[in-house]
Amino acid sequence: MKPSLNELGKLAKDTHIENKKYFDKLKKKTPKNLDYVMQDIHDAEFKKTDCLKCANCCKTTGPLFTLADIERVSKYLRQKPQQFIEQHLRIDEDKDYVLQSVPCTFLDHENECMIYDVRPKACREFPHTDRKKFQQITDLTLVNVSICPAAFNIVEAMKKKIPL
Repeated sequence: MKPSLNELGKLAKDTHIENKKYFDKLKKKTPKNLDYVMQDIHDAEFKKTDCLKCANCCKTTGPLFTLADIERVSKYLRQKPQQFIEQHLRIDEDKDYVLQSVPCTFLDHENECMIYDVRPKACREFPHTDRKKFQQITDLTLVNVSICPAAFNIVEAMKKKIPL
C-alpha cells in the first residue's frame, strides 16, 4: 500500500496509538537482529519509492543544520558561513540551526534539491528508518510516519515482520 499524501495524515493518526504501544514494547524487549531487519525493510521500501514524486519532508519540515552542514553548504554556495546563516537559518527552541521557513528554500518546482550533493545530514538520513539502534528514535519515527509515506510503510512492514 502506498498512501497518498492526502491519506497519510489520517492513516498516521489512526495508527498512532497502536504504533506508540508497539514502540513501547520494542524498547522494553528489543530483538537482537532489529537493526538488520530494519535495514532490509528500509532498503525494500526505498527500492520502490521515488522521493522526487513526493518531497513532503522538504515541503513541511525543516532540517537541523550542524556546523559541518553550514560549512559545506555555504562553501558550495560560495558564501561565508555567517552570510549563509543570516540568509537562510534561525536558531530554534532547542538552540539548533534550522531553516527560517518551509518549504525548504532549496527545493525547486520539480521537487529537486538545489544543494542535493551537499545537503544537510538530517536530509541525507531522512526518514532515519535505517539508523542503528532504531529503538532509540521511535518518537521521531512516530512523527515521520505522518510526513513520509515510505516511513509509514516501513513501520507497517515492521509490525508484520517483528510481531511483539
